[in-house]
Amino acid sequence: MRRTSHPAGTVHRLMVESQALKGNLLGDPTTRIVDVYVPHGHDGRDLPLLVDLVGYTAGGPAHTAWKAFGENVPERLDRLIGEGKMAPVVVAFPDCFSRLGGNQYVNSPVLGNWEDFLTTEMLAEVEQKFGCGGSGRRGVFGKSSGGFGALIHAMRHPDIWSAAASHSGDAGFENLYLPEFPNTLRALAKFNYSIEAWMSAFEAKPKLDGKDTMLLMILAQAASFDPDPNPETFLGLRLPVTNDTCELIEDRWANWLKWDPVRMAETQAAAIGTLKGFYLECGTEDQYNILYGTRRLHRLLDQQGIVHRYEEFPDNHSGVDYRMDLSLPYLAAALS
Repeated sequence: MRRTSHPAGTVHRLMVESQALKGNLLGDPTTRIVDVYVPHGHDGRDLPLLVDLVGYTAGGPAHTAWKAFGENVPERLDRLIGEGKMAPVVVAFPDCFSRLGGNQYVNSPVLGNWEDFLTTEMLAEVEQKFGCGGSGRRGVFGKSSGGFGALIHAMRHPDIWSAAASHSGDAGFENLYLPEFPNTLRALAKFNYSIEAWMSAFEAKPKLDGKDTMLLMILAQAASFDPDPNPETFLGLRLPVTNDTCELIEDRWANWLKWDPVRMAETQAAAIGTLKGFYLECGTEDQYNILYGTRRLHRLLDQQGIVHRYEEFPDNHSGVDYRMDLSLPYLAAALS
């Protein structure tokens, strides 16, 4: 049931054919859905553009689909804009789902060059069709892996994005990933530590469980942060730990840490300072321990005098879409 009586905006569906994603080792499709929300009474022209990067196991269209006991994102936008709590914006919802269950929104020979897809092909299609966005009028936001994507893009592409918001975005990799490696190895041990054998069994299952998803997530991160250039390696996937003792392989783990937003911010935080708005938050009960990395990032930004909005709230990592009631108006105001 809609929570507002204000008129609904329109969700358009584009199909974007990508050159950047061609040749990905997963064999994932290169033609991608991009849903685009345009508020009621507008055709999109001259409005700011926000891009929604969803969390792991989701795709952009999941945020425009019907949602039980709550609002999807277009309905949330209808309410916030209709009640005058938020300036009108166009919002794009790109489908970046992968065979590995998700995306970190960076370039990878395994997953494809998603960073390039988002900052060039997808933006060009949306802005050309709707006359929205443009230099100084683009923002990116997301939760979890999507929040990580927003953090990374804010630091690496301040020339593209002018505002960003991260909800519980992956940060502090030691606390987030190290606890998961033993579980990953226990599952792989049943397949003689063969990622290929595990993947074959996983993809043949009629029903998945949470343990499967967590292992798949680790593989998705490995594909993003440390792909193996050896063509004999199955899908370019390798782990940063030894199979028998779960000891870190230092050079591989170093490749992961290069992508930790906390580490990146030590040298690239100044890029965030050039944005018109930067929103950062995490729940105090986050079950993946992301709170601690987020606090480190906030502290680092404070130490460098970089203006941003930081929030902590009493909740965990799951079901926190309601927090967009704070971040979306913030981004819209920054870009308007």
